[in-house]
Amino acid sequence: MTVRRLIAASSLALGLVLAAGEACAQVSLARVEAAVEQVNPRVVAWRRDLHANPELGFAETRTAAVVADHLRSLGLEVRTGVGRTGVVGILRGGRQGRTVALRADMDALPVREATGLPFASTATGTYMGNEVPVAHACGHDAHVAMLMGAAEVLAGMKDDIPGVIVFIFQPAEEGAPPGEPKGGAALMIEEGALRDPRPDAIFGLHVVPGQAGTVFYRPRGFMAASDRIDIVLHGRQTHGAWPWKGVDVIAASADVVQTINSLTARTVDPTTTPTVFTIATLDAGVRYNIIPDTATLSGTLRTFDIAQRDDLVRRAEVAISNVAENYGATAEFSVRQNAALVFNNEELSAWLAPVLTEAAGEGNVNPATPPTTVAEDFSYLSQEVPGVFYHLGGTADGVDPAQAAPNHSPAFDVNEKVLPLGVKTHVLSALRFLERE
Repeated sequence: MTVRRLIAASSLALGLVLAAGEACAQVSLARVEAAVEQVNPRVVAWRRDLHANPELGFAETRTAAVVADHLRSLGLEVRTGVGRTGVVGILRGGRQGRTVALRADMDALPVREATGLPFASTATGTYMGNEVPVAHACGHDAHVAMLMGAAEVLAGMKDDIPGVIVFIFQPAEEGAPPGEPKGGAALMIEEGALRDPRPDAIFGLHVVPGQAGTVFYRPRGFMAASDRIDIVLHGRQTHGAWPWKGVDVIAASADVVQTINSLTARTVDPTTTPTVFTIATLDAGVRYNIIPDTATLSGTLRTFDIAQRDDLVRRAEVAISNVAENYGATAEFSVRQNAALVFNNEELSAWLAPVLTEAAGEGNVNPATPPTTVAEDFSYLSQEVPGVFYHLGGTADGVDPAQAAPNHSPAFDVNEKVLPLGVKTHVLSALRFLERE
């Protein structure tokens, strides 16, 4: 079944769920807020512990153990090793009803932290065969801690929950590590994270630069599809003083970069389909006066339209082959998808806005934020069941979010004042969805 048919079928099923109306008595907001306040000191402690002990994708063994132990202590059914290091917790409410899933990602990045925090990471890990510094430079430590807190709050309301809540703690969101065919979301799906029980909807969040206490997202395409592009140019080595006696892959590489820039700048309308095509690495040569026989380039393609993406990939392969031929070289071109388009279900997005407003307060939710070219493999989960992914502003007080260190920066940090809001949005999105049965 195609992605479009899956979305259409999911939307039909979701419409029936949302049309069921407010059949169940609601857990009061005051009760939720009191429970969130009570658990918050532990959420902060978990976040700091995880921040100081980050682990790379598919190596989140300590993190997974912390999560699993906590979920078991709450009386949840727990499955470990789902997608290598993934953890799934199942909370069955005291009354029959639908099933909803909440997701957090667990992996860190090969980044040397520069936040100066007292609990800053000094950890190392292995990446591409090398020992590298590791840090939670994307906020996944906060994601795990907030969902652990939400699990505790919801477990305390078990008897009043009309349905089932599935907690998904996912590894390797940052993409499949080198040598791995699939990232965390795809592998967890393959190994049954969305089966027994199958959720009727799924929600997730991500901390990003933004005013603390604000929530923002959009229906339909929200976060870009992400493809990795690899290009290998083959020429003929020669002395740098005699370029005509070889085939110059350095000059060809420069033309390849310019060709890719021209493809996106001159053939794609950025007002209708935002597109970013970036060559980020170029590896060639070992000596200043030798033109090498091989150059390897890699980059990323970010798109919001499947047909337009497919056409651009096709044209890029043809154009790069032509550039190589002009120099007498040959080109190998390959594409690997890291994340699909994060597509927020339209009906579910509209339904969620007042729920998030209940959590964040009037004026603090924007359900019409512009799309972002950052990618997220939550996309694979929301291809399987209707979903909404939203962003939580987490910039430090007194700092302009536009000037704040972005995700993946060595200086990226999360304002801990937003942790209770993240717990609350998780709790209320699950409760209110199930209470509509």
